[in-house]
Amino acid sequence: MKVMVTGGAGFIGSTLVDRLLADGHDVDVVDDLSSGALANLADARSRRPSRCTFHRLDLRSPGLVELIGHRRPEVIMHLGAQMDVRVSVAKPLFDAEVNILGSLNVCQGAVAAGTRKVVFAGSGGTLYGEPETIPVGEGHSQHPLSPYGVSKKAVGDYLHYYREVQGLDATVLALANVYGPRQDPHGEAGVVAIFAGKLLAKERATVFGDGSQTRDFVFVDDVVDAFVKAIDAGGGLTCNIGTGIETSVQTLFDTMARLAGFPEPPRYAPARTGELARNALDPGRAATHLGWRPQVDMETGLARTLAWFRDRRAAGR
Repeated sequence: MKVMVTGGAGFIGSTLVDRLLADGHDVDVVDDLSSGALANLADARSRRPSRCTFHRLDLRSPGLVELIGHRRPEVIMHLGAQMDVRVSVAKPLFDAEVNILGSLNVCQGAVAAGTRKVVFAGSGGTLYGEPETIPVGEGHSQHPLSPYGVSKKAVGDYLHYYREVQGLDATVLALANVYGPRQDPHGEAGVVAIFAGKLLAKERATVFGDGSQTRDFVFVDDVVDAFVKAIDAGGGLTCNIGTGIETSVQTLFDTMARLAGFPEPPRYAPARTGELARNALDPGRAATHLGWRPQVDMETGLARTLAWFRDRRAAGR
């Protein structure tokens, strides 16, 4: 099957590309390399050069519609985005241009190409706003508190329109805080990458606030598995992709420090304005409709992540 992955040179996207190629699909990767890196695709392109084609292109470019029409993917995995909440607050117009208008280019191209389905990387960390219940289910009210969250919600609404009126099937995967190898320090779950870099350099990391704020950390391989399962399931649905488990930032640091052999406590700084106090996603709908459940526990996932960062550091990268 022909699959297109937007944002395919990024942390999650490149891991998804690896999985799709391993499963026997032909993959078109679209990325403008503003945050992704060709190095993330090096193995995929060297091992399967005829089945992995890279296109450097901005989501906002009219050329994206033309590219989709030319390549005619059966499924588009749409992960390309402006992903920094702080950037969205400082530059809401830029955030909307990339995340909303860019996504409309994807949808228009998909309709013109006869694409069967779009699987969209939504944001479970921002979609629901301040949670009223934990873990948060998909029926929770959607009142995002950042332009980034608003733009992700808007794309989900547009996908509903395209499915009902234009016949383009879609599934929204509302992702929790994704972590793992290839992660960079930016985005919603960048804290894992930041801690890894500091701990392996034997430096004290900074915790904002008192460390009691909680998040739902889900390993990247599990997230990729959800995208693959959504190829043929979950049409018309928003599905939370998380563990349902709250983990405090302090617990995250303590676990990573133990695994890295770093004995000192973190530094503490004032809490960031507008940061949610608690969050975790109920993954029950994904279990029912996608047959998906997280498989990698946090201890194992963090150990694998630290090992990747350690190897990268040893190689001088």
